[in-house]
Amino acid sequence: MTTVESRISENLARVRAGVDGACRRAGRSPAEVLLIGVTKSARLEWIEALVALGVLDLGESRPQQLLERAEQIHPGRKVERADTSAERPLRWHLIGHLQRNKVRKVLPIAGYLHSIDSLALATRIDSLSAEIGLRPRMLLEVNASGETSKDGFTPDQLAADWAALCVLSHVEIVGLMTMAPFSEEPEDSRVTFRRLRELRDELAASSGTHQLRQLSMGMSGDFEVAIEEGATMIRVGTNLFDGLSSEA
Repeated sequence: MTTVESRISENLARVRAGVDGACRRAGRSPAEVLLIGVTKSARLEWIEALVALGVLDLGESRPQQLLERAEQIHPGRKVERADTSAERPLRWHLIGHLQRNKVRKVLPIAGYLHSIDSLALATRIDSLSAEIGLRPRMLLEVNASGETSKDGFTPDQLAADWAALCVLSHVEIVGLMTMAPFSEEPEDSRVTFRRLRELRDELAASSGTHQLRQLSMGMSGDFEVAIEEGATMIRVGTNLFDGLSSEA
């Protein structure tokens, strides 16, 4: 095992231990939490080592970088869209802002779109999905903290647009996503994560067709708190590649 592989293996073990601990505290199973390895700052060899260790869900913030990474790691192969294979290929998650003019290129590659931040964008995706014969899985990005610097629906706007979102017929709205304000203290993120979970519960109760089973929240600094508050997807990058910059 190379130094890079050894370091990533150790980092991954620490992240998984954190997941296990948070799940124990919350009375949940670790199987309920999907680890998404965020690769935006990682070198190709680091990503390959992470994949070799079994992390098959990878996230990118920028559409162009997602397309480039997908071609580098699995050239020419589309992502699997249903969890029907015990040995499935990589699944890519777009976790950053998606411009409407990039939707057509991203749809065939991204297994999940985490950052749907407006009714207009969701409608554009629905229209293009009908045209090219896809049914993408989307999470609606919510600015649950109220920060003016963050993208996403406000809770009030999402409630106002919810009926229109529910009638989109060529997409699958599977959950909500948020980012907590930056803080050195993970506990400071709890109120934001709790607000997202409560909003999910309210929306799901009002819809018989969209149960919103996924909550994408929590990153390297606060994923344990996110799990305690109900996260089903965590987006971790820094903790997985810690200590590699000086070695590679």
